[in-house]
Amino acid sequence: MVSLARLLIAGLLSLAAVSASPVPEEQKQQQQQQQQHLEQLERELAAFGGTNDWSCKSANKPVVLLHGLFGSDKTDLYVFGKWLRRRGYCIFALTYGTYTPHLPFWAGIKPIAESSGEIAAFINEVRRRTGAIKVDVVGHSEGAFQALYVSKFRGMADSIDSIVAIAPPTHGTDVSGLYKYASLIGVRHLLDVVGCAACEELGTDGSAVLRLNDGRPIVQPGNSVTVITSRNDEIVTPPATAFVNEAGVRNLYVQDSCPRDIIGHVTEALDPNIWNLALNALERKFDRKFACI
Repeated sequence: MVSLARLLIAGLLSLAAVSASPVPEEQKQQQQQQQQHLEQLERELAAFGGTNDWSCKSANKPVVLLHGLFGSDKTDLYVFGKWLRRRGYCIFALTYGTYTPHLPFWAGIKPIAESSGEIAAFINEVRRRTGAIKVDVVGHSEGAFQALYVSKFRGMADSIDSIVAIAPPTHGTDVSGLYKYASLIGVRHLLDVVGCAACEELGTDGSAVLRLNDGRPIVQPGNSVTVITSRNDEIVTPPATAFVNEAGVRNLYVQDSCPRDIIGHVTEALDPNIWNLALNALERKFDRKFACI
């Protein structure tokens, strides 16, 4: 399993790398506290099962996790899945949009429509094998965008109940920022070889973004949608472009609940404060209070 604490550090370093200002001492101390908390949490979660346990039984709907760009089913939201598993959820995940399934951090790069077909097929498999009428979907970054896209364009609205979208590029982002992200996690050289169709399609004027925002509602009937992002998001910029500005959607900044949270885009999927907001959405307990870290 990829170390959650190590990924958090990488994400915080990437946030510092795109900022022209030095990191204040108070922020450094908070980073250290978060690292220590997450190391302890990771040890506690080690005993819990991961994803795709088809024998799992729960009174809750199955939760399908959708990783972000360059992620996989064993990174990104993986530890969040174990955290939910400890709380009685059955968790399912796939690695989508990859040409090279044996390379880590190398998925989600196929065209959005092609990947969305893989995701829709997986959701149907989860429903078939678990007997569930509907699933809940939690996605991060591209995975959050895909959660909205699949429901709207793949005929999956009736198969999905809650969508929790963590930092989706709903209205697009600067494509150069996505390539910067690739550089930060060490896969830019691979992009230069095979390209990244999803990167181009998630740009401000990208084809997938324009299709999602085609003038018809993004949110489909029967879907409960919560969008969560960070004011410090350095990839989806400005951060408010993640939001879906439609009736009934809960658009949340993590800092509105946890003002001292410094998380950026790369590790929003690893932030226990965001996890708690996502849990609130899944349980429809939107006003539940929790201890921030």
